[in-house]
Amino acid sequence: MSRLLFSAGVLLMAGSALAQPTPATPARPLRTAPATAPVMGRVTDAATGGALPGATIVFPDLRQASTTDADGTFRFANLPSGRFLMQVRFLGYTTVVRTVDTGAGQPLEVALTPAATEIGQVVVTGVSASTEMRRSPIPTSVVDQTRLRQAAATNAVDAIAHTPGLNQITTGAAISKPVIRGLGANRVITLNNGAKQEGQQWGDEHGIEIDEYSIDRAEIIKGPGSLLYGSDGLAGVINFLPAEPVEDGRIIGSVAANYQTNNYQQGYSVMNAGNLNGFNWLVRGSGKVAADYRNRYDGRVYNSGFRELNGSGYVGLNKNWGYTHLTFNSFNQTLGLIEGERDSVSGRFVRTTRQGDEELVHGSGFSGYGLDVPRQQINHLRLGLDNNLVLGRHRLTLNVGWQQNLRREFGNPLDYDEKSLFFQLHTVDYALRWFLPELNGWHTTAGVSGMQQQNRNKGVEFLIPAYRLLDGGVFAVTKKSFGKLDLSGGLRYDIRRINADALYLDGDELPVPAGFGEEKFPGFKSTFRSVSGSAGGAYNISEKWLVKANVARGFRAPNIAELGSNGVHEGTTRYELGEPALKPETSFQLDGGVAFTSEHVGLTVDVFRNRISNYIFPRRIAAANGSDSLSTDGDRVFRYGQGDARLAGGEVSLDLHPHPLDWLHFENSFSMVRAIEFDQPEGQQHLPFIPADRLQSELRVNFRKVGRSRLHNLYARATVEHNFAQNRIFSAFDTETRTPGYTLVNAGVGTDVVSRKDRTLFSVYLAASNLFDVAYQNHLSRLKYTALNYAAGRAGVFNMGRSLSVKLVVPLSFK
Repeated sequence: MSRLLFSAGVLLMAGSALAQPTPATPARPLRTAPATAPVMGRVTDAATGGALPGATIVFPDLRQASTTDADGTFRFANLPSGRFLMQVRFLGYTTVVRTVDTGAGQPLEVALTPAATEIGQVVVTGVSASTEMRRSPIPTSVVDQTRLRQAAATNAVDAIAHTPGLNQITTGAAISKPVIRGLGANRVITLNNGAKQEGQQWGDEHGIEIDEYSIDRAEIIKGPGSLLYGSDGLAGVINFLPAEPVEDGRIIGSVAANYQTNNYQQGYSVMNAGNLNGFNWLVRGSGKVAADYRNRYDGRVYNSGFRELNGSGYVGLNKNWGYTHLTFNSFNQTLGLIEGERDSVSGRFVRTTRQGDEELVHGSGFSGYGLDVPRQQINHLRLGLDNNLVLGRHRLTLNVGWQQNLRREFGNPLDYDEKSLFFQLHTVDYALRWFLPELNGWHTTAGVSGMQQQNRNKGVEFLIPAYRLLDGGVFAVTKKSFGKLDLSGGLRYDIRRINADALYLDGDELPVPAGFGEEKFPGFKSTFRSVSGSAGGAYNISEKWLVKANVARGFRAPNIAELGSNGVHEGTTRYELGEPALKPETSFQLDGGVAFTSEHVGLTVDVFRNRISNYIFPRRIAAANGSDSLSTDGDRVFRYGQGDARLAGGEVSLDLHPHPLDWLHFENSFSMVRAIEFDQPEGQQHLPFIPADRLQSELRVNFRKVGRSRLHNLYARATVEHNFAQNRIFSAFDTETRTPGYTLVNAGVGTDVVSRKDRTLFSVYLAASNLFDVAYQNHLSRLKYTALNYAAGRAGVFNMGRSLSVKLVVPLSFK
């Protein structure tokens, strides 16, 4: 680690040398940004010249926002002096993005043009600073607050899962794990407000510990994200972002409620936020409870309910020197784990009583919101300190966080409260970035980031060894615009060390000192080093045409399950053995894209090819006679190994919005992935659990106002989602089965109800999912591989049937 910090210091000093002025000019010392005159301006309609009250103006890098008054004017009193990206947006208008010199003292005039598609979204993930999406060569998607509110979701990942190129591995309604272009688990980095979320990502049945109500928007990067975030970003990065800070002088709040008919899901959330002379805060409390869901084939799916109680927010200062925020997130969830065991004659679900007897689940087993065993309890707490300091022409950001992830599994029906599994994970993470002054048009950032981790076993069963992890990386990224061409790239060096503890068990499966029992886990130490890089460009051929290309190298260190597991992996029905000698995965990905935007049509085509060396996957261990090697309990034995793999595919999106019918949208998208493993026998060429091809079409109408009524932002939509049959499967060892295609129809309608003075009183959203109650199994549903229903002749449990959702959001204004 000392060598790593020394390298970081060398890089930062080198960056400082690059940023020094010529000898003829005296060097200016670093200094805190002086107070500036208020930054003021006006937002108008480009066609009519009329004021646009309620438009939002945001400086993303400074975490400051404001809205326009009745005459379209806005004002910032405490912005640091410098050049920063400003975003201006208003519903129904094209978002404007420009770089503003906040110390110039000139009023800003911004004219917005009506538009049917957003082409200027600002993203902050995967780049050194806020960047206009059109100017970034990395394929990126944004799911904004409007889309999130219109979704009828059961968890955070479910709310964004219809994004082209993004899918989800699910275990019922409560557990969803993101999959980007065919890769998931530890190959996807999940960020909570820019900080890495560290739980037990290696488990398929381990969901994302983020409150759905706390998300204001989500940014999805499709491609290696190792450059800024280190290991695990092989597939991409998802950043869940909270609401922007409130403008100075305001105190606001909101109350939200949601009900879904299929599983009787109730959700509630209360938020309060304010900004008084730069002292700002946000606090949110949320709760959810859901009973067993139902579908046409299975009826009520026993033990599929869940409940949540979450809190999040921040408190801090925003001044002319930058900002400092103390953040907190607390996620608490208890959920049932679905085994799918059924009576062979009636086909009804069965359960094991506390006396050890098996009985049919009667009506009482489905009523209310109670949970049976097996079940999980997850508690995730994160405390963070986010700092952004403007020092003259320099800017420094320092983010430090502490996380505790407690994951308990209760699996003994004879003892409802016995913790079969209990993982306690502590993580300290940090990220320091230095934004150097602009030099000949180059914008360069250097930094270091990493984490320290400790995971302990506190249950009565042991799947992975206790371990300690230490990693760190040093990086530099840069970008420059040459007229219509925007170039960006960077390099990063990482080192990760994992120290796993040995474990010995006696005849009662209790831990004993070394040498006094049977070895469960051998102790080992593993060190991984890697270099990541990225280079690409975006060329605006004209206002309508844009082309992009990017080449990137990412890496992923093996996770603790791949290195050290020794036991039956939950849900895989196989005994898995880790391999401490595994090498890190490295990827070489090529991305290309073209976009066309006009007043009638929006077309985007993104393609990729990803070659992964040392791809990690489990191999079957054969007995001496060539048959399956079996554990003492009769489970087939697999050991993790490595090979080379290739993934290729892309996404196509077509949006038709015929002018002058700007209220009408016909949006279509198609996603596909092809994934193979080289030098493998029959049945093993295709990588397992690759999402099926997906075609989505949505017809939507939007009206900013409905005549003279009090209905604003009225929308109605109808969506058809077709998932094609997935026959390219890893069929060896009964790992995967083919999945037939299916089509789902969804619908929704909603509006804002306003007062006579155009103040929003409340917003209401109605949504229908799986409108025709289709019985289907998604190819990435883990419930597809639960027990066989002999009475019906169908394997596994099916996905959720028809559900109606109603959501109410009431904004509050206290000042």
